[in-house]
Amino acid sequence: MLSLIRQPTDLYDDQNNVIDRDHLKAILAYMIFAATDASVIVVDCALSELLRHPRVIKNLQNELQNVVGMNRMVDEADLAELSYSYMVIKETLRLHPPAPLLIPRESMKDVTVNGYCIRKKSRIMMNAWAIGRDPKLWSDDAYMFYPERFVDNNIDIHGHNYQFLPFGSGRRRCPGLQMGMTTVKLVVAQLVHCFSWELPCGVCPSDLDMNEKFGLTVRRTKHLQVVPTCRLHTDYSN
Repeated sequence: MLSLIRQPTDLYDDQNNVIDRDHLKAILAYMIFAATDASVIVVDCALSELLRHPRVIKNLQNELQNVVGMNRMVDEADLAELSYSYMVIKETLRLHPPAPLLIPRESMKDVTVNGYCIRKKSRIMMNAWAIGRDPKLWSDDAYMFYPERFVDNNIDIHGHNYQFLPFGSGRRRCPGLQMGMTTVKLVVAQLVHCFSWELPCGVCPSDLDMNEKFGLTVRRTKHLQVVPTCRLHTDYSN
């Protein structure tokens, strides 16, 4: 990024706008914010959904036991082998995208899309939350947490498939994608691998409140309260 200082942002821009140090600081700050605040939301939603679906958390623990073993914590190098874990994260992002309306776009020229006339300079917002729950795109069980729906398909997180846009698409998709996904996959895998989780005070999984409050980001209305019990056969406290 430092190599881009004083370089033009657009070769066809008559105003000769260039990238300066303030631009770089803003980009870096946005990357850190986008990859941390959103990551906390996704981890919270993932663990909540896992607690509501004991079958899924059992499948995930079995994968972790087979790939990692019970004598050490999950390492970043293990993530590529954890296919079911990746499906769990994608399913969480489908139902609970941390930025439900993505980043607003502006049309560069008049265009007609599916019969709708969109004027130049129109502000466009994509509802990723609604798209991820649309039964026309995800079948009648769209509201169900079911990671196996991602088995044997090429739907990824990079915005190539427009029915799944947790990070947006194109050149202006979320710059924190790589950092955020690595963080979320590693944290969720470690939490599920290192501990067994139970809801307190005899709360049933079906009673777990999944209501959300909307804003620039969307998060669960109530904090998650759980009781952990150690699973690993080694002391990882150090």
